[in-house]
Formats: sequence, structure tokens, C-alpha cells
Amino acid sequence: MVAGSNPAVPTKKVILNIKSSRKRGLIYFEARLDTMDGIFKHMDVLYGVRKQYINPREWELLFEQKDYSRKSSTSIHFILSKMKKEWLNVEKIWLKNYPKGVAAEINPDAYQSVTEIFEEACQKYADLPSFYNLGVTLTFKQLNLYARAFAAYLQQDLKLRKGDRVAIMLPNLLQYPVALFGILKAGLIVVNVNPLYTATELKNQINDSGAETIIVLDNFAHTVQEVLQETQLKNVIVTSIGDMLPFYKAIAISFVLKYIRRKIPAWSIPNALQFKKIVKRGKKLKFQPVLIANDDIAFLQYTGGTTGVAKGAILTHRNIVANVLQAEAWFKPLFTPGKEIIITALPLYHIFSLTANCLFIMKTGGLNILITNARDIKQVISEMSKFKFTAITGVNTLFSALLKNPNFSKLDFSALKLSLGGGMAVVRAVAEKWHVVTGCPLLEAYGLTETSPCVSINPVDLTEYNGYVGLPVSSTDVCVLDDSGKELPCTESGELAIKGPQVMRGYWQNPLETQKVFTPEGWLLTGDIVLINEHGYLCVLERKKDMILVSGFNVYPKEIEDVLMSMPGIIEAAVIATPDENSGEVPKAFIVKGNEKLTPEEITAYCRTKLTGYKVPKHFVFCDELPKSNVGKVLRRALK
Repeated sequence: MVAGSNPAVPTKKVILNIKSSRKRGLIYFEARLDTMDGIFKHMDVLYGVRKQYINPREWELLFEQKDYSRKSSTSIHFILSKMKKEWLNVEKIWLKNYPKGVAAEINPDAYQSVTEIFEEACQKYADLPSFYNLGVTLTFKQLNLYARAFAAYLQQDLKLRKGDRVAIMLPNLLQYPVALFGILKAGLIVVNVNPLYTATELKNQINDSGAETIIVLDNFAHTVQEVLQETQLKNVIVTSIGDMLPFYKAIAISFVLKYIRRKIPAWSIPNALQFKKIVKRGKKLKFQPVLIANDDIAFLQYTGGTTGVAKGAILTHRNIVANVLQAEAWFKPLFTPGKEIIITALPLYHIFSLTANCLFIMKTGGLNILITNARDIKQVISEMSKFKFTAITGVNTLFSALLKNPNFSKLDFSALKLSLGGGMAVVRAVAEKWHVVTGCPLLEAYGLTETSPCVSINPVDLTEYNGYVGLPVSSTDVCVLDDSGKELPCTESGELAIKGPQVMRGYWQNPLETQKVFTPEGWLLTGDIVLINEHGYLCVLERKKDMILVSGFNVYPKEIEDVLMSMPGIIEAAVIATPDENSGEVPKAFIVKGNEKLTPEEITAYCRTKLTGYKVPKHFVFCDELPKSNVGKVLRRALK
């Protein structure tokens, strides 16, 4: 087949002529798929074969005009998966160390969409609790009704159509899953936005995504107000923390936040829509089911990726379904459907919490305990004390903060069977103390926004912290490349490259950035320097780029440097990462001053007007000049 083949041509008989030093001969099968693109989709498992086994350029694909119907596309997927497993059973050394009962492959086409998984869960676990927040619990049935009403309003009153982008700018509240599943039900694309973003950061993301509708908490509505004239936003839906709470409790919380704590800055948005009224109105409207294909886009998940330029990772329904099923396969020996309770302190707009907590636990019929403000450790522990929780996910910052509070050790950990750390490196001292206090080992995982996010997880039967980020999950292939793109042998360090059904399609409307992170053979380059030991475990050594990871959030030096350089009195600035006990890393700024009276406090105050809090430098070093290369480029490595 050539690149210019007509994708509308019906599927024919497929013959794969495999030429390899280890496998020779003709492998033959018949299939009926809808399009030639369908065949390519099911060939992706073959592209995971390493070059020394089968070179993709040596493949010969021959097609005949006759249709065959003896095997479905799902059957073909498993045929190819089985073939791949047979070829790679020596090379995929991590498979030997999989926990008992974990499948080597999953079928990413088992569901056509995330919505299909959601609706299955709502039917199967209708009367079980799905999400809890601030004293209120929604059953799966209630959540489905709310989501359906929200979807109907988006369709009928706002006239949104399949493929339109809708931004969610919310912390962990019950409104989040209602909006999330409502948007997906309507065939729309979710654009998650950090509520703490400054106006500049919000403007850039809204303009890049093309979102015309946003749902925002009133605490942050003033930020949306600031960007209205500079974006294409047409519909602003505003919600209050108490919108899903009983009337009197909602009134009390609103009064305290607005007039006592002053957490709700004044805002004025013409024709702003009220979430509570929307849901009430939506219940009276007819919801029109939307046909969603697995290659339709589900999320534009913004990240700096591996190049430091904020961009939207295109995550299709197939990508997300695959990662949910990979998690299900991994934790199947550990979890009981309909019985799990997970502490969800990480924000759901973060890809880790979105997939691992919101979507995966939802599929298992579990209950998500939504923590609205994870920085209020006292309140987090108070909420945890109300449940016999079985799982918790988090970043090192959260685990460390919990352990430092004396009341944490008083909690009931008798049901806890999974503690999962991701988003940033887990510190050994924190992991070991966590195990002592809770009796449950802290498992470290690894992932990227671009991989939906999970790539590897430590086995659930691990008895102690091992310093590794685990084994590649089902249907995932990894390799280590040198700077020239040549694959390195096991145990040699190099850049981690990934293939699998969870890998993004590319970056939204950014083909140049997409090209930078994919090799000609289709490997996703992570920018992380790793090694794979003889048992298949991944160890992350360092990042290839200068990205700073603050409590699981990507921070890029150039963005901070641009802000610093815009401040009067600063001549030059360079930013690097410096270790931090709580956040893993924080930004450290080296500054050449033009105004000798300039203080760190003044610089910090200026940065806070331009940057989200976690991006503001925590350490300052004043110097006469910055180290530079012969061509004048600042040498960050010389500052470390």
C-alpha cells in the first residue's frame, strides 16, 4: 500500500509478507474492515515491533478486490496482538514480571467512546455512589441525569455541535463530572483549564483551542472577564461552590467565601449563564444522542510537552479508552467492582487524576471522594476520616504534607490497598515513611499528558519502594534511543520512546511541534532520559530538556524568564530547577540587575501578577553576568 491510497476503498484480503532474520515466510489472514484506514489502525500493533526483528519498510501489503466477512475487526486486533506477542516474547522482558492475572494486551476498540464506558457504568452501578464532595453524594443514576441535562442544554439552547470545544475551569467539585460527561455525551471536546491561571495564560489557551464556551467557578470568573475582549468566548457558564449542595448550606458557604474570607473577587460578565439554572432547564429539553467514533477527539489536554511551548495534546476517545482499560487490566487482581473508594485530592483537570481517578474508578463502579482544596491539609484529613477508603493517588508534595500532620497517622488505613504516586518523582524518604504509617506501599507510576497519561506502573504486589517507575502497561512498547535515534540495548541510558494505543494523535493545529516529538517510525519521544533494567523496570534518570516539575505541574524556564525580563530594573534573567523537599522542584532565578535597590520581594510580587503561584521563582541569585556560549546563548547547565 502506498501513502496515497484511497481511504474509501473497501477492505480486501490482506497478505503480510514478513521478512526478518528471525521470522521468514508468509503470514496470511482475511478480514473485513470498513476502510483502508481501518487496516492501518489495526496494523499499529505491528509497528511496535523493534527494527532488529522486523523492519516496517520490508513489509509487503497485498490487497485483492474481494471482501471477506469471516473475521471482525476485533478478531483481527487479537490476531495481530497474538502475533506481536509471539514475536516479542523474548524482547518484552517486562512481561515476565507482570503481576499474576494482568493481561499482556488490551483491546482499545472494545468501546467506541468514553461516553460508552460512562453509560455502561451508570446502568451497571445505578444506585451506587459515584462522586462525593462537601457532604453530598451523587449516585451513578443521578450523575447520568445531571450530565444528560447539561448535554441537552449545550445542544438545544447553546446550539453546540459535535466537535465544538468547551473549556472547564473548575476545581474538584461535583459540577466537574456533571460538566465533563455532559460535554462528552454531546459529542463535544473537553478543554481542561487550570482555575489558577492568570488572564494571559487563560487567553492563550482559549485562543489556541478555539473554545467558545467555558464553565467557570465564580471564584475565578474575574479572570474570564479580563479575557472576554481578547478571545472568541461567546458562552460563559458560572457556577458557585454551593450549587450542588443543600440550599441552606449553599447560602452559608457562599456568604463565608464572599464576605468573610473574600475569596470571590467582584466580576461582571454580560449574559453570564448560571449552572444551576442550566441544569434545571436542561431537564426539560430533549437530549439528542450523538454518534461518536473512537477516533473522534475527546480532550485537548494542554501541556508544555517536551519542548516547553504550551500546546494541546489531541487525545481521542480511543486513546482514553485504551488507558482506562490498561489501568483496569493492571489493577484487576487488586480491585473489586463496585467496592472501591478513592481519595481524589489531585485536581481533575490534571491528566493523572482525570484518567486514574475520574474515569478508571468510574468504570469500576467506585466512589471518588473529591477534595476541593488539597492545600488545606487539615480539611483533607477531615474528609478522609469519614470514609474507609481503599485507594489514594497523589504527588510527592501531597504525600509529604499529609505525613507531616500528626492527625494523619490517626486515620483508619485498614482498607487501604493502593497508594499511587505520579506526576513527579516520589522521594524515597517520603515513600518509606508512607509505608510505615499506612501499612501500604507507595507505588510509583510514570506517564505524560501525551500518553493519556499512563505508560508504566509498579506491580501491585510490590512490597516496598524500589526507586523505579514500574513496568510498561499492557499493549505498550518502549525503547531507549541515543541522540541519533538509534535504539540502545537494555540497561543503557538514553531517551525513552513510546508506542501504544494511548499515545496522542498529535498537537492541536501544530504540525511542526508534532513532528518534533515523533520519529519517522512512529515512536513518541518523551524527552526523559531513562534506563530499562534486566527485568524490564523503567528508571527515570533526568529530563532531556530544562523543564521544571513543580508538584506534578510542568513549568518552563523561558516563560518565567520572559516575565522577569519584562520587569523594569532587570537586565538579564535565567531560570533553572532546584530541589525542594515538598514540591520536588521549584524555579530558581539568576538575575542581573539594572537597579541595585531591587529586592527579591519586589520581584516576587511582580511575578505574581503575571504567573500562576507555582511558577513564581522561590529562590533568587543576583549576579554580575550570566554564563553564555560563544554565540551569546545563556548556559543554564553552568548555573546548576
